Amino acid sequence: MSASSRLLPGVPLVESPLFSSALDEMNLTESERDIAVQLNARGYAVFDFPDDELDARIERIKAALSAHFQIDFADPRAVREIKGGLRIQDAWKQNEDVRAIACNSRVIALLSKLYGRRAFPFQTLNFPVGTQQHMHSDSVHFSSIPERFMCGVWLAMEDVSPDAGPLVYYPGSHKWPILTNDALNLRRLPEPSQSAQKPYEPVWRAMTEEAGLAPERFCARKGQALIWAANLLHGGDRRNDLALTRWSQVTHYYFHGCAYYTPAYSNPAIGRLWLREIEDAATGARVENVYIDAPIRSQLRHAEPTPSPGARPLWRRLLAMGGRLARKARAAQPPPRRN
Repeated sequence: MSASSRLLPGVPLVESPLFSSALDEMNLTESERDIAVQLNARGYAVFDFPDDELDARIERIKAALSAHFQIDFADPRAVREIKGGLRIQDAWKQNEDVRAIACNSRVIALLSKLYGRRAFPFQTLNFPVGTQQHMHSDSVHFSSIPERFMCGVWLAMEDVSPDAGPLVYYPGSHKWPILTNDALNLRRLPEPSQSAQKPYEPVWRAMTEEAGLAPERFCARKGQALIWAANLLHGGDRRNDLALTRWSQVTHYYFHGCAYYTPAYSNPAIGRLWLREIEDAATGARVENVYIDAPIRSQLRHAEPTPSPGARPLWRRLLAMGGRLARKARAAQPPPRRN
C-alpha cells in the first residue's frame, strides 16, 4: 500500500499531494504511467481506445442515433440546419454498442489503478455535432464525497476538424479549488429547471483570465480518447463550419465507496445534499451512497434524492401542502355572524 493510500485514502491517487511517491507503487505499465503523469500534471491524458471492434461499433452507433434524430448526417445541408447542440443521454440503456464502450474492461481497470478505487460508468452522452458548450467543471454537475472521485472519458468517433467545434480544455485548472455554492454566497434550493453552471461561468472566466490560461483544442483522430479530471475546465469550441459533424461519446465514471451528489443544488454545510441515485452501467445495479464506511442515509438527516423528471423540490411540495391545509381550515370555519 502506498503512503497516499495509507495516509490519504479519501484522495484519488492520481490527484494526491503524495502522487510522486505513490506512482511507483501503482502497478502501472509504461504507457499507463505516462497517462498518470499527464493526468496529474495537466488534468487530462490522451490514449488510443482499446477496442478491436471499435470501428464497427461506431458505425452502428451512428446509424442508430441518426435514425433517432431523423437527420441525414451525410447531407451537409441537413447538418448545417441543426440549431444548437444535439445529444442523447444514457443511450447505454438501449444501445449495446454505447454500453460496450462505456463498460470497456481495460478502461475501467486503468481508471481503477489511477484513482485507487474501483471505477464504474454511470452516464453516457452521445453527440453528432460539436456542443459549443461554455467551459465548465463537471464538479458543479456531479461530484462525490470524498471529492474528485469522478472523471470523464471522451471518445472521438471520427477525425475532428478544427472547424467542427472540437473539445477544448484548460490544462492545470483541475488543481484549482472546487467551487461550491458557499464560495459564491449562494443558498441554492433545488431547482433542476435552472442552469446548474450559469452562476459559475463568470467566475471561471475571471479565473482563467487571472491565471493567463489559454484553452487547448483536441482535434482528435478517430479512435483517440481523452480522460479528464473532475475539476478540469472544458467545453466545446465554436462550430466554424456548420456542415461538419463531430461524432463523439462521453462516459462519466464514479468510483466505489463514495457519496454521489449534485453540488449546484446542494448546501453541504447545513446538511442539504442533492444525492444522486446512481446505476452502474456495467452491472445495472444501484450503487449505494456511502460516507466513510456506512450508507449515508443512516447518517444524514436532510439527504434529498434526485427528483424524477418534472417533480417539484421538497420545499415547494411542503409550501403547497401548507396552502392546501390552510384553505381546508378556512373552509371548515363557520361564516361570520352579521348583526
